[in-house]
Amino acid sequence: MEFMDVVEQRYSVRQYQDRPVEEGKLLRILEAARLAPSASNGQEWRFIIVRDSERRRALVPIACNQAFVGQAPVVIAACAIGQRMMTCGCQAEVVDVAIALEHIALAATNEGLGTCWIGAFHQDQAKALLGLPDGVAIIQLMTLGYPADNLRPKNRLPLSEIRMDEGWRV
Repeated sequence: MEFMDVVEQRYSVRQYQDRPVEEGKLLRILEAARLAPSASNGQEWRFIIVRDSERRRALVPIACNQAFVGQAPVVIAACAIGQRMMTCGCQAEVVDVAIALEHIALAATNEGLGTCWIGAFHQDQAKALLGLPDGVAIIQLMTLGYPADNLRPKNRLPLSEIRMDEGWRV
C-alpha cells in the first residue's frame, strides 16, 4: 500500500470482528513502534499486549465503559518508564509514546487491521489490573484488530486553515 493511502485509510475503529490478530502481523506492527524516534534515543516506551478475553473485558469499566475495548482482540497499553521534561517544556515520554503509537496505527492499517487511541481510562485502575510498578505510567491504551465497521469520510480542516508560513497568523 502507498504511504498516503495508509494515512488516508487509518481511522478510529470502534467495532471489531471476532478474529484473532496473527502473531506475525503483531510482530511487524510492534517492530514499527520499536523503530520510532524518541527524545535523546531514550526508548522509554514499553507495550503491554493484552489478548486474554477476561482481562480485556475488565478494561471496559476502567476505560469509561467503552465496550469496544473488550471486543477488540488486542489491547495495547502503551507505557512510559520515567519522566523527563524536554527543553521545550513538553514531557518527553508522552511525545515519544505518541510517536510510537502512531507508528503502530499506521503499520496496523498497512496490515489490514484497525486501531483506536484510548485516552479515556482511569490510570490507577489500569495500572493495578496490569501490574505496573511505581514510576511507570500508561500514556494511552490502543485497541487493535480486524474492523467490523467501515471507513468513514474524514472531517478535517483544509490545509489553508492549519498552515502558517513564517509565524502565527490570525
